[in-house]
Amino acid sequence: MERIKFGTDGWRGVISEDFTFENVKIVSQAMADYLKKKKAGKREIIIGYDARFLSKEYAQLVASVLAGNGIRVILGDRIQPVPCICFAIKNKRAAGGIMITASHNPFQYNGIKFKGEYAGSADEATTKKIEGFLYKNEPQKMDFEEGKRKGLIQTIDLTPPYLQFLKSFVNLEAIREAPLKVIVDSMYGAGKDYTAQVLKGGKCRIITIRGEENPSFGGVKPEPISQNLKALIDKIREEKADVGLATDGDGDRLGVMDSEGNFVNPHQVLSLLTLHLIESKGWSGGIVKTISTTSLLNKIAEKHKRKIYKTAVGFKYICELMLKEDILIGGEESGGIGVKNHVPDRDGLLSGLLLLEMLALKKKPLSQIQEEMRKEFGTYLYKRIDTEYPIDKRDILIPTLRKKPPEGLADIKVREIDASDGIKFILEDDSWLLIRTSGTEPIIRIYAESDEEGKLEKIMEAGKKLAFSI
Repeated sequence: MERIKFGTDGWRGVISEDFTFENVKIVSQAMADYLKKKKAGKREIIIGYDARFLSKEYAQLVASVLAGNGIRVILGDRIQPVPCICFAIKNKRAAGGIMITASHNPFQYNGIKFKGEYAGSADEATTKKIEGFLYKNEPQKMDFEEGKRKGLIQTIDLTPPYLQFLKSFVNLEAIREAPLKVIVDSMYGAGKDYTAQVLKGGKCRIITIRGEENPSFGGVKPEPISQNLKALIDKIREEKADVGLATDGDGDRLGVMDSEGNFVNPHQVLSLLTLHLIESKGWSGGIVKTISTTSLLNKIAEKHKRKIYKTAVGFKYICELMLKEDILIGGEESGGIGVKNHVPDRDGLLSGLLLLEMLALKKKPLSQIQEEMRKEFGTYLYKRIDTEYPIDKRDILIPTLRKKPPEGLADIKVREIDASDGIKFILEDDSWLLIRTSGTEPIIRIYAESDEEGKLEKIMEAGKKLAFSI
């Protein structure tokens, strides 16, 4: 068994191989030690869990270890999405939060995410400190029922305040009165039927699919990308629906389909919501995007005189900026979007509601709104591949490309190089290619964006050739 290692904002492993009750106790004790060192005081820790196998039992174990260390815990009494747990941290002024989830990973995995007292992703400094406490102290576990009797563990339904907040955040009346037919695909994850609960009682008809509990996710990875959304496509066509919304395993990412069952990529969704918040809601603030996210946002920022910020890949970097600056919206290419006046974290349910608000106010089909955006700002086509790559070459790939970058790609001159995360080649016509390596697996990720399909394919091929020439 490998030693426990934290990723972006927590730890994931295969259930019963790495992710065992014993290891969950070890991680829980490290988190308890971190919180005690930080002098979290009498403030509670919020604990939530998703729909995965044994998630509830793991959550109760975490609560028992924290209670054994004298830390007060509020444990959600049912499956809830990550943004609900983040909202509870903010709402209750808690010392932080812990979520049992492996997000969009396959059903064999489970994990633990740690959220800071600011209700967002733990930064690298925090996860390193927690890692530093691993294996230091023997886990102190209190019996769960005893923890409840002593008042150290409370189990409550955290959902109502969160759903109430969602209702207040959007123009609920406009959405309810819009004659829209919406298919919501929860992918058997933590999103459940919460969108339908928020919008019940109007002309807008919400049909939830895959909203029931199924720890195997029906054999499909709970990541809202086109290849995993056949059930949503079929239901949209069967019901002649206006739009399809899908949330991932822990409810913090959004996938979108139009009325024809065409996948609207996350870059387009982020751009549409950015324009909606600026033009329809009139909100102030800058725009944050990761290095792998569309240049369309730069054009939108330029037109509306908004500051644009670029970060490395990972929502924790967007979160850091949301805590320091006046940020309107921040997003990444995987479908995670955070907006101001909420928590500095992703929220797939809120993103979906904002998209419905946009449709309700504009009274136009999604495909028409997309076409209007394309006419104003131009065409932005995007592609990403993850490909196996020799592990002995992985660590020298980016340094080599930094030392000897190509002068051009696909017969287009390289105008600029960005080496802040991987290496990104920005071409003379504003097309770009990004190459990044995985820190844990023998794979590389190649991303590209251009204004023509043929050109995009040529740039991707040039990227693969470049990577495999090292």
